[in-house]
Amino acid sequence: MTEAQMTRTDDSTETDRLYIAFELSNTKWKLMFSNGIKRRQKSISAGDLDSLMDQISLAKSRFKQADNVEIFSCYEAGRDGFWLHRYLIGCGINNVVVDSSSIEVNRRYRRAKTDRIDVAKLVGMLIRYIKGEQKLGDIGTFYVPYVK
Repeated sequence: MTEAQMTRTDDSTETDRLYIAFELSNTKWKLMFSNGIKRRQKSISAGDLDSLMDQISLAKSRFKQADNVEIFSCYEAGRDGFWLHRYLIGCGINNVVVDSSSIEVNRRYRRAKTDRIDVAKLVGMLIRYIKGEQKLGDIGTFYVPYVK
């Protein structure tokens, strides 16, 4: 009888990356931060980029990450367009834009629709996408826009 052995590879628990998902609305942005293990949620005023950068710094310190940690972010394509994408790329953050109609939803059951649930689902999808999940149909369609 052979004995199964669990091995932990370097990418099984990524703590050297910071993931951010945005839920954008007219007045408030909900942010969900994760290091792949823990999560932290905050709200800021819509378009307040100084608060956004402060919250990113606080998340790095909360997760005990270095200042030069690799950051990945995503948000649903919508009314805010791509100005936020250009800003994030300019700050050195790897950003992808999600097609909002492709986010996985169980159609058989009624589901609660809140920004908190949506942003948690987005950060989970982002982590799965960055770690290389191949079934994009199961996690949504990600766009990496080429915007100058």
